[in-house]
This record gives sequence, C-alpha cells and structure tokens, in this order.
Amino acid sequence: MSLFRPSVDQLHGYVPGEQPQEPGWVKLNTNENPYPPSPAVVEAITRTAKDRLHVYPDPLGRSFCRAAAEVLGVEPEWIIPANGSDENLTILVRTFTDKNDLISYPYPSYILYETLAEIQGTRHARLRLNADWSWNTRLNRPLLEQTKLLFVPNPNSPSGNKWDAGTILSLVPQQGVLVLDEAYGDFADQPHKLELLRGDKGDRIIVTRTFSKSYSLAGLRFGFAVAHPDTVAAMRKVKDSYNCDALSLAAAEAAIRDQAWMLSNRAKIVATRTRLQTALTELGFNVVPSQANFVWCTHPTRSHEELYLALKARKILIRYMKFPGGVDADAAHPEGLLDGLRITIGTDPQVDAFLSALSEII
Repeated sequence: MSLFRPSVDQLHGYVPGEQPQEPGWVKLNTNENPYPPSPAVVEAITRTAKDRLHVYPDPLGRSFCRAAAEVLGVEPEWIIPANGSDENLTILVRTFTDKNDLISYPYPSYILYETLAEIQGTRHARLRLNADWSWNTRLNRPLLEQTKLLFVPNPNSPSGNKWDAGTILSLVPQQGVLVLDEAYGDFADQPHKLELLRGDKGDRIIVTRTFSKSYSLAGLRFGFAVAHPDTVAAMRKVKDSYNCDALSLAAAEAAIRDQAWMLSNRAKIVATRTRLQTALTELGFNVVPSQANFVWCTHPTRSHEELYLALKARKILIRYMKFPGGVDADAAHPEGLLDGLRITIGTDPQVDAFLSALSEII
C-alpha cells in the first residue's frame, strides 16, 4: 500500500530544462536572458543583505507593489508578488479549483499547467490548437463552457506566437476565470498595458508576469500577478505567509524601476531574434514568427532529436520538445506527434556559435 496521495503516485512530474553546472556550454535551452540585470539590482541586494536579513520580509511586498503599480498604471491593491511566476500559477489553482472543477489550457503549450492540475487532483483538459497555432474555438467550445480556470500563455511556448486581444477575450470562460500568463510579454512587438483588465470581463482575467525573462533574474525567483483587488485578496489567503524573501523583493523593486535597462536588453534580444529567424529559414527550417525571447522551428527532413544531440555533443544546448497528439495524424505525423526545436535568444556570439555548428551538422 502506498503512503502517498493517489494523484502524487500517478504523477510524472514536470521536467525543467537541463542546467549544466560546469563551464563551457552555449546555453540556449531555458529562455534565460543572456544579459545581466540592472546594476541597481545588485546594489539593492547588497544593501538589503547588510540591513534586513535578521527580520522577516513584508508578507505583502507592499513596497514592490507600489513600484510595479507606478510602472503598470494600476493601484497597488491589484498586485500580488510570488516566488516566481510558477508560484502564482500554483496559488491560482489552489484558489479557484476543487477536484470536480475543470482546468483547461492550450496544447501544445506550457506543460506545467497540466502538472499543477494533477497535483491538485483536479480535472484537466487540453484545448487543441490548429496546426498554425491558432485557436479552434468551435472544437474547444464544449470544454470552455465547463472550464473553471483557463491558462493561456501569451506569447505561447514553445511556438512564440501571440494571440490578439479579441481572441483572448473570446476565450474567457462563462463560469470561470482566464489566467493570461505573460512570462514573455515584454518581448512582443506590441506588449499590452493590461487593458484587458479594464474591460467588461476584467474581473475574470488575471495576468501573471515573471522577472526571469526580460528582467534577467531567473536565478532569483520572483514573479507577480495583476488582478481585481477581490481576486488578489482571495489569493493572499492561499499563499505562503512569507512567500517572497527580502532579497528578491528588493531586487525586483530595483529592477522594475529601471525600465531603461530592461528595454535596452529587450532591444538587443529582439534584434538578434530577427537575425536568428532569417538564418534558420535559410538553412531550410520552418520558423514560427516569434514574439518571445526564443524561436520555434522544425525541419522537413531532418530528425529534430538527432540535431539536438549533435549540438549537445558540441556543448551547445537547445531544447528538443515533443508533444504527443499535438497535431492531427497525417503522412508527416503518423502518430499525431509534434516535435521541434526551441532556441533561446542568446548574445550575438552565442547565436553565432550555434548557427555555425548547426550549419556544419545540416
């Protein structure tokens, strides 16, 4: 007899991207920002380490909330900090769903949504995307009508495409809430300024964001959600008492106040993204136009897994990803398996090394 909950016994668990600890790797597999955070972040961490480590942090992170509110144009009561964006997703699952409720999410997409639902012991459903990564609302309508919590990453991963505001609004469940996961939102050509929260359905939309990507703080673990104050109040009941430590709160506040630094790094990443997409196309890959800090591509004749392994043998890491049932079965995908390569946008020298090695392999 197992001592564990049945849902834990049956759980495969989410597998993060590889994190080699030895030097010498060109690491383009986990969508980190290749550029350092603002110098103001280091100053804030140093100052806090000297003065504030002997006392508990503010459990509500109010100083950060005020700083974020100024940047985003909302009131501080609309913001809740978290230990990484993933914790906000966990808080939302615990806040809104019981075992008989339904959690839905697009597929292929961020598979952690499925893992969180399984941990909670909640029903969950994949909403199949079309081959061009668009939504098939007619096909998915019956599931959407039952959904209590809908996760939508925008831009999506692994594809990097972004859905427009009209599409997003059409997905808001009639009897539930929509979580707009904007982990990569700052890299979009037209990042929205939370206008969806101000519309007629705004009280049923929650936006989550992370500092791991555009703010170069993947090693620190900090994220936040923006939602109607009533939703934030409910989420605060569920979160850990001190879910964000003093160092991460101080660093995040310094980072979000230095918008010029973030936007400068963003501009470099977007320029490299354009160059990478062009080079991959010239090498014969099919490339989805990206609105994120990564590119998704497939090759019509080469094995994606073999390409990934050949690059890894040269100490170049990208992400090989496969999604069973990700596409309709056809001659190219006899079992409905969608697989491909996701490449993080690194520095120009990193991308040059990747392209040089890939060209030799191809």
